[in-house]
Amino acid sequence: MKTIALIAHDGKKAEMVGFVKDNIELIKNFNLIATGTTGHYIEQAGLKVTKMKSGPQGGDAQIAAMIVEDKIAGVVFLRDPLGLHPHEPDIFMLLRLADVHNIPLATNLASAEILIKGLAS
Repeated sequence: MKTIALIAHDGKKAEMVGFVKDNIELIKNFNLIATGTTGHYIEQAGLKVTKMKSGPQGGDAQIAAMIVEDKIAGVVFLRDPLGLHPHEPDIFMLLRLADVHNIPLATNLASAEILIKGLAS
């Protein structure tokens, strides 16, 4: 079973929950990893998820390490492009490592749907 990481900035958590609920039949076929708070919301949607630390406490870095270890097949990271984030270096590291290791990365709902459909097939 493939593993996908689900991450959402605070301003995008409601969108992530909507995305998960709208695509639950596909998403339930993946092992799910998420940053702490996002994972909590995904659990409330009825899915099992392994939660890392919250993003500002190192969760983005934990997921980046899993990318390097080839444990993640894809990342959905709903980023708030208008917000300021104190852990920006960790965010850029995760994005860079997804590129370095050729891991599909979705940063908005349209690309997230394509990502999960592609990985599911």
